[in-house]
Amino acid sequence: MSAELDRAFEIGKLYVDRGDFEPAMKHLLEASEGYFATRQFSEYLKCQNLLLRIYAEQEQFEEINATKERLQDLVLKEGFELNSKTYYTLALCASNKGQQEIALDYLQKALAIALAADTKEDICYAIFGLASVYTRIKPARYQEALKEIYNLNVFFQVYDMPDLKASTALLNIHILHELKRFEEALDLSWKTYDEIRNLKNFVTMSYLLTRIGALYLDLGDKDLARLYIMLAKRSIDAKNQTRLARLNQSYVDRLGGEVSHSYDLIFDEINHAVVEKKLGRIDFKNQFILLDLLKLFVQNQGAVYSKEYLVEHVWRQPYDPAVHDNKIYVTIKRLRKLIEPDYEKPKYIFRAKNGYYMNKAARVHVEQSL
Repeated sequence: MSAELDRAFEIGKLYVDRGDFEPAMKHLLEASEGYFATRQFSEYLKCQNLLLRIYAEQEQFEEINATKERLQDLVLKEGFELNSKTYYTLALCASNKGQQEIALDYLQKALAIALAADTKEDICYAIFGLASVYTRIKPARYQEALKEIYNLNVFFQVYDMPDLKASTALLNIHILHELKRFEEALDLSWKTYDEIRNLKNFVTMSYLLTRIGALYLDLGDKDLARLYIMLAKRSIDAKNQTRLARLNQSYVDRLGGEVSHSYDLIFDEINHAVVEKKLGRIDFKNQFILLDLLKLFVQNQGAVYSKEYLVEHVWRQPYDPAVHDNKIYVTIKRLRKLIEPDYEKPKYIFRAKNGYYMNKAARVHVEQSL
């Protein structure tokens, strides 16, 4: 039974990391009910914490309030264990409701209990909670938050807690941004990028890309700001990830609401798609040969590719002029019709004496996979 509940929890967490909150809730609620029925309260609270994260992302404040009331009832009526995790969970509820002073009180109790028990995981979560709440209090207490983050980073040198480490880095970047320490925040953002990419946590990555874009915006580079903000935007499910979508949109609005880039053509490896400045998003409809052909051209802009090379590296066949010359001509024609705003006056794919190439003067950008 316990193994099944653990599996449901892990599946739910994977869905949370991907930003698929509806299936995540199904698995987490199943695990939560099972853990509570078998009185595995520590695991039950882990489920509640992930569910609270979902409710916060979707801005379901009624669900947050209901969770807090349910926990308080369990404490009062059923003698639910008042351990560090309980206080931490209550603090999440209070903070998401805007009750920051109450949240601080809960977190200080959570930290005291964790320190007394010398439970490193609970200590780290309580410290992270304190740092987070310090940034939400008005006026924000950023210096105190940075001190707590310093303490956390000391723990991370010894204890492997990748998810909490990533969340701490994002919080640190946010604080540095608010303090107008833009270059320092940007440097930390790029150090954090590879760590988050390895976690495959797409919601966290979208927050980071949005933050990077916002930093470039405040540094005065609107082109790079637009690139990263719009890259994040295309990865966000606005109906599912309400808070993230609202944050991202606020920066889109600061850019003037523009959705176009300074680039003529963007090859989006993440979503296997192409965005052309005038045509917008181009649907290749599973035309993988066309996509592979374009990828070759854009990654080596200006390089001329012979028919032999194209056949061997795109079609992966030995070149036979009787078979392939017409096939290449037809395929290039189809590609041009997809990506050229004016097929009669191509601006991207050009023909040379010995092959084809991507116009070096075109402003082309390749968005790499996360």
